[in-house]
Amino acid sequence: MDTLETRELRYFVAVAEELHFGRAAERLGMAQPPLSRAIQQLERRLGVCLLERNRRGVRLTGAGEVLLQEGRAALDAAAAAVRRTRRAGGADSPGGPRRLVLAVKAAASHELLRKLLDAYAAEPDSAEIEVLPCGIREQEELLRDGRADVALMHTPWNSLTGFDSEALAAEGQVAVLPAGHPLAARETLSLADVRDVPGLPLARWPTRGTYAPGPGPEIHNQTQLAQLIALGRTVAVVPDSARSWLWAEHAAVPLADAPSVVTHIAWPAHSRSLALAGLVRTAARLWPGQNAKQ
Repeated sequence: MDTLETRELRYFVAVAEELHFGRAAERLGMAQPPLSRAIQQLERRLGVCLLERNRRGVRLTGAGEVLLQEGRAALDAAAAAVRRTRRAGGADSPGGPRRLVLAVKAAASHELLRKLLDAYAAEPDSAEIEVLPCGIREQEELLRDGRADVALMHTPWNSLTGFDSEALAAEGQVAVLPAGHPLAARETLSLADVRDVPGLPLARWPTRGTYAPGPGPEIHNQTQLAQLIALGRTVAVVPDSARSWLWAEHAAVPLADAPSVVTHIAWPAHSRSLALAGLVRTAARLWPGQNAKQ
């Protein structure tokens, strides 16, 4: 057996993520018995055990972990094919709009984004750009599943694995603290200075939906972060351009030893979109790379 149906992958990924047949069935909008039978049939066809079932619950086998990773990627690719095909179909229709969806992190550099959009709009054959603001580190997922055609990504925070990209600009990092905190009066700080501040733990960012252990609060969006800093509950390390969203209750202090944050324009490696190629050319012309050195 060399092929799998997307339905089978969707069933298995739901069970593998929930590790509970009842919750997975509810998530899929189906009864539990046919879901269990479908997974058993999939295991027989593949000739491997994907899930270990016992009284304590459900656990992935080594083969199951591989299929979960590959299945997610396959489902993302299938969803991306549908979404991008529909957008291309609109472009092929008489008078249909040519459109690109650009994913950007909320609170990323507004100046850089505005400069890019204005320059591209001035191109003679430019497409319509739909800006899709997203949450923390969500650009990768939006690119992989086709909700976005292109994204502004920021290393070291985002992973560029599997994408083509061009580095655009680099900037330093700052520590954002409550304005009245003693460290806020310093001209510069080090990463060591902010890693272990009594009563002011570092904010924790998600990586693929999970948070590393630690005492700091789990951050879900910019507004939450801003309020927690203002209340004296956390400190955050962010790019220098984040100063644009700071409140009067915040202070930003440069970090002398933090690595540069590099903004990249990134897109799926297999893309053949002429409109996307035009946007990338515009970005490369605006930032020819000398500012993106780390």
